[in-house]
Amino acid sequence: MAKVMKKIQILSAGKSLLHPRAAAYSTLSQPLVEHEPNPPEMPPFDYAPPPYVGPSAEEILSKRRNFLSPAVFHFFKKPLALVDGKMQYLFDEKGRRYLDGFGGIATVSCGHCHPDVVAAIVDQAKRLQHSTILYLNPAIADFAEALASKFPGDLKVVYFTNSGTEANELALLMARLYTGSHEVISIRNGYHGNAAGTMGATAQSSYKFNVVQTGVHHALNPDQYRGVFGSDGQKYAKDVEEIITYGTTSRVAAFIAEPIQGVGGIMELAPGYLPAVYSAVRKAGGLCIADEVQSGFARTGDFWGFEAHGVVPDIVTMAKGIGNGIPLGAVVTTPKIAKVLAQRSYFNTFGGNPVCTAAGLAVLNVIEKDGLQKNALEVGSHLKQRLLSLKEKYEIIGDVRGRGLMLGVELVKDREQKTPANAETLKVMEMMKDMGVLIGKGGFFGNVFRITPPLCFTKPDAGLLPAASSTGIDCSRSPQQRVEIQTYFSG
Repeated sequence: MAKVMKKIQILSAGKSLLHPRAAAYSTLSQPLVEHEPNPPEMPPFDYAPPPYVGPSAEEILSKRRNFLSPAVFHFFKKPLALVDGKMQYLFDEKGRRYLDGFGGIATVSCGHCHPDVVAAIVDQAKRLQHSTILYLNPAIADFAEALASKFPGDLKVVYFTNSGTEANELALLMARLYTGSHEVISIRNGYHGNAAGTMGATAQSSYKFNVVQTGVHHALNPDQYRGVFGSDGQKYAKDVEEIITYGTTSRVAAFIAEPIQGVGGIMELAPGYLPAVYSAVRKAGGLCIADEVQSGFARTGDFWGFEAHGVVPDIVTMAKGIGNGIPLGAVVTTPKIAKVLAQRSYFNTFGGNPVCTAAGLAVLNVIEKDGLQKNALEVGSHLKQRLLSLKEKYEIIGDVRGRGLMLGVELVKDREQKTPANAETLKVMEMMKDMGVLIGKGGFFGNVFRITPPLCFTKPDAGLLPAASSTGIDCSRSPQQRVEIQTYFSG
């Protein structure tokens, strides 16, 4: 392998990366072909974080190992210590800038520390941090009104929670109370939380513990890439009809699904699936729940993911992007369904906290003011086309999918068998991190890049991410190149 061939400026820290020649693979079986890539520079950004004076990454990792749950994990061999953020960028303890292509797991909607959201949080925290819903407060009332205005039809009653799991727990409870049935149908590969109640609806074994999970049926996943019926939504919907016929009393409480599966690998449901399923479930007396925890708040280019399917749910759950990182969730339903919780005393101490709801209202205002829904659609479409171009270049890329700024790239060892490229996925992510680009991973096999950046992502950002992906794939296959890049960044 030749030594350093070309300088590529990809950092804002004033360094130039001395790039070795990259190894391009048009197919997995073809021999190495060397060329000199030229990915774009890290886009300019007018912000420098203040000097960091806290503990080092090693000290933080040590405390984490000693005092946090062993269930807490991280993606990288050498974990990042992120101490600052601004819009679509994050900064480590050394001041190095990273393009955030994951958005805190589809959570940072407006951008890290967006000034309008920060101002709303600080202003409310100075006046009143907590009062509970036993007292009147304008923050919760104003946000509930604004949030309800984003929904069609009779979806006008809002319950605030602290997370998506909590929102889904409440939605399932409401459906069971309203219908008098215990039977719930969810989709294989879906994720709805891993608390005791939602764990049953979650259909991924890695998130399940050995606790009682009754009354839940898992339908075929309408997976257009790996599914048995391809893109035929009607055939997948037939499975739900048969579950109702053969697996229940012919009465069900609810059907719950994400419009685009997030943890499941940015899986778009087959066209025509949701309308057919919603019809079948309603005929069986059930309610239709849209889990918008990851797909909501303009991320897909529509404000809600269910809009692309031409359906209107009976209950909608949400979290993550609702607060731009503030712990906040919500359930929105109709007045008729909402009455079931008045039969007993339902209460949530922190649901509707003034600081959190002030942040939520600011998020809605920023999405509107900054045109983030339109930006998600336009920049997301541009980014998807760039990723599809990479698919033409690299046979390891089996599928590119998603909408707006909720995109997935599935890596496979061979396209015919679709064998998951798990190890390769981690290697490429590690290389991209070394180049200053962060993405997530997901899918049942852990071989899907999850790309869910802040909605302020720009077209130059959408140029850097695929370029880093390309170089990462090249370098993951060449130990020499990998060592040279990692040596540079560790220096």
